[in-house]
Amino acid sequence: MAKDILGEAGLHFDELNKLRVLDPEVTQQTIELKEECKEFVDKIGQFQKIVGGLIELVDQLAKEAENEKMKAIGARNLLKSIAKQREAQQQQLQALIAEKKMQLERNELKISFYTRKAKKPPNQKTSVPFQ
Repeated sequence: MAKDILGEAGLHFDELNKLRVLDPEVTQQTIELKEECKEFVDKIGQFQKIVGGLIELVDQLAKEAENEKMKAIGARNLLKSIAKQREAQQQQLQALIAEKKMQLERNELKISFYTRKAKKPPNQKTSVPFQ
């Protein structure tokens, strides 16, 4: 009967017969909630460690990908440079070939001229077209 009167007033006795303001059931639920919160915080901490490791791994992979990308860009630029050098060399060689062909034509004309001159009698006068 005394417990009922105290219970109505919001006062309760625990297992050690101490006077408490909270109902023992509410106290037990509070303790359980506190333990669950602690477990939850521990799990969140573990999750953060895992995510942190994952982020570091992704960052490392991103850096490696960036390095490989730069290597690929460098290789592509080198190939473009080599192609341009080959094109320039080809143009130089074509110009040299054209120059040599012109020189060959001049030499053939000179040979033709001197061959004709050699076949003519010595008393005829011929003018030299090439200087």
